[in-house]
Amino acid sequence: MTKIEISDLIERIVVCDDQQAFKLVYQHYFIRLFRLSYSIVKLKELAEEIANDALVMLWTKRSRLPAIHNLDLYLYTSVKNDAIAKLSKEQAKYTTDISTAIGEDLKITADPEKLMISAEMMKQLADAIASLPPRCRLIFKLIKEDGLKYKEVATLLDLSVKTVEAQMAIAVRKILAATQLQTTTQKLPQL
Repeated sequence: MTKIEISDLIERIVVCDDQQAFKLVYQHYFIRLFRLSYSIVKLKELAEEIANDALVMLWTKRSRLPAIHNLDLYLYTSVKNDAIAKLSKEQAKYTTDISTAIGEDLKITADPEKLMISAEMMKQLADAIASLPPRCRLIFKLIKEDGLKYKEVATLLDLSVKTVEAQMAIAVRKILAATQLQTTTQKLPQL
């Protein structure tokens, strides 16, 4: 749908309370908003709820729609903010231990020594990532786990690309330092 078609549908929603026009707007935006939300919260049901809430709010506050000059930006920002708020609120509830998530992959290894070393390394990596400051950890996960580009993360989080690059450098440096320190400490002989 073009911006003009969306504008016409918005006008029909505001002026006529046209539910059919709202349905078309909903269908146009839902999957886009769902993808954005899912990239942040990583839970299908929660991502659907966030996208749906943003669109329902659009209907309930339809009288204010003429004041919104960029509907795309308005909806994406709304979903991003809601997703981040719910993620931080529910983080403990939905956090998955990385060693549990990859446990099945590790069971394929036949050598118990290699299995133990791999599990220890993954635990060190998970601990290092968990110890990152919240924004740094979010940026790291969006780029490394979700495969988003630096520019996409910068746009999503209202940051400059340079800030995202700096946060990634900090994350990588801290993760390397934490995993190397633990590895070095484990290799030192006991006195």
